[in-house]
Amino acid sequence: MNNNKLKVLLIIEQCNPEWPSVPLVGYSFYKYISQLVETTLVTHERNKSSLEKVHSDRDIVYINESDFINKYYKIADKLSKFRGKIIWPLYNTLTYPVYGEFNKKVYTRFNNLILRGDYDVVHALTPILPRYPVKAIKACKNTPFMIGPVNGGVPFPKGFQAVARQEFSYFNFLRLIGRFIIPGYRETYEKADYILAGSTYTLNLIKDLFDINNEKIKLFFENGIDNSFLKEENNILERNNIENKKINLLFVGRLVPYKGADILIEAISILEPSLKNKISLTIVGDGPERNALEQQVQKLSLREKVIFTGWVEQQNTLKYYNTSDIFCFPSVREFGGAVVLEAMANGLPCIVINNGGIAEYVTDETGFKINPISRDFVVQELKGVIGQLVQNQALRLAMSLKAIQRAKEFSWSAKAEAIVSIYNQLLEQHN
Repeated sequence: MNNNKLKVLLIIEQCNPEWPSVPLVGYSFYKYISQLVETTLVTHERNKSSLEKVHSDRDIVYINESDFINKYYKIADKLSKFRGKIIWPLYNTLTYPVYGEFNKKVYTRFNNLILRGDYDVVHALTPILPRYPVKAIKACKNTPFMIGPVNGGVPFPKGFQAVARQEFSYFNFLRLIGRFIIPGYRETYEKADYILAGSTYTLNLIKDLFDINNEKIKLFFENGIDNSFLKEENNILERNNIENKKINLLFVGRLVPYKGADILIEAISILEPSLKNKISLTIVGDGPERNALEQQVQKLSLREKVIFTGWVEQQNTLKYYNTSDIFCFPSVREFGGAVVLEAMANGLPCIVINNGGIAEYVTDETGFKINPISRDFVVQELKGVIGQLVQNQALRLAMSLKAIQRAKEFSWSAKAEAIVSIYNQLLEQHN
């Protein structure tokens, strides 16, 4: 079948080129898939102004929000915060009616069109968390329905229960309740023709929850890389040929307990003086822990070693990747972690925690994965691998070059081509 004639309904509630995280992921999938097939995008009206700046001529349907839901969201948002921090399990539960209204309106708008056969495939992409139903599946009697990549539910390591409590993990029971009381949740996964899972953990979770056959589910990481983030290998060679240069460590992420910036700072503080004199650390990001982290830096006499930039827009993070040598991201619970792919695309060896999706991006040739046995264990291991990379220029260079090659596998164009290939496979099975 000619891909140009393939008609796909993309349901992407969070789809915004100007917002970070899930909305940007949703938009990136849309941007590249729509270059290969004929798409109709259905998304929330909150994304309209941003999308019309870049796609005013596209077939995009915006689902409006009722006054009641608009007012309800503001209340739910306030109730989900404690001392400036978002209680995510509570937030996702309380704000479900916002998605619920969108979900119902999409079905009402497109039910007859799907039944009539106007689309070859219906594909729901966001929300990414694997706890939302898609009512449009009821209309997919003769049309293949695909969901994902979905990702989430990764638990905190046993050795980090103190961090888990800081992140309000005692509200996680709300996930279990949602699985039983949300209408259409089980039907969405049990009747889906194909499911993309963004991590091995989530893949196994879905298979266990819904008894899904291997033929119906595939590991497919949700994050990708724009070509603007991919560095040329010649630049890496030039950067590594500078003699006696200071080695710049980089952390990019929200400053919240589970991201582990405090662990990284402590590991640097116990480096041997000769190694400590050779490095600097730049922390890109902001969040409720920033003040505590700055105090930690001062207490450990690292003020001349550690720089805080505050919040930086995604495209502007490139200058920090470009001037760094090692990416350190000891986040103990990360199911997405796009910053790791961005770092790899810029040729940075990556040091991550072996828990969740980010550990699946990094290979032994591109960095180090530390098992989250305990906080003290991670601090000591982090100290060791930082020291190893700082002292071993050949190892840094080898990992840098391999990191770029690995990141190319995650280019958005390659991911879009893989998804369109799945569309065609589903159509062949249906015909």
